Amino acid sequence: MTQSLLTTLATEMVHYYQDDPQHIQHFIKVHSFSRLIAQLEQVDEDTCFTLEAAAYVHDIGIKPALAQYHSSAGPYQERLGAPIALELLTRLGFPPAVAQRVSYLVGHHHTYTEIDGLDYQILVEADFLVNLYEDYPECEAARRQAASTACQRIFKTSAGTRLCREMFGL
Repeated sequence: MTQSLLTTLATEMVHYYQDDPQHIQHFIKVHSFSRLIAQLEQVDEDTCFTLEAAAYVHDIGIKPALAQYHSSAGPYQERLGAPIALELLTRLGFPPAVAQRVSYLVGHHHTYTEIDGLDYQILVEADFLVNLYEDYPECEAARRQAASTACQRIFKTSAGTRLCREMFGL
């Protein structure tokens, strides 16, 4: 049942971002890295389920942020995305505790202080792995410097740290 809910959620998010392949590619990659880090860290099944759902919807606030503020800044995404994620997961039949936690993660995934839980930490690390690659397409030196700083300051899991170091040659 949990896999079918995640598959339904992924499909809903593709529909949500229809005609926007950049954002579809982004959430699919964040989901993949989240799942990989969780597996390498041997995260329990319930936490992994919540993490995977959060990875699919973590940037759901971008569309309303762009529409309302003409900006995809993190605070706008967090504030506007959390209630949309909660409504979507509730509508799809996710357990209430999972929907609430995912909404919390969406509402905090650009806040790097007071990370409270392995699901939150892994989501942040996976998003960083993808953003570091996507945000620096032309400048390898800038990407490497940003990755080095993030790896030192943000990454806490051994799997995420290893992925960051190997991916960016640190």
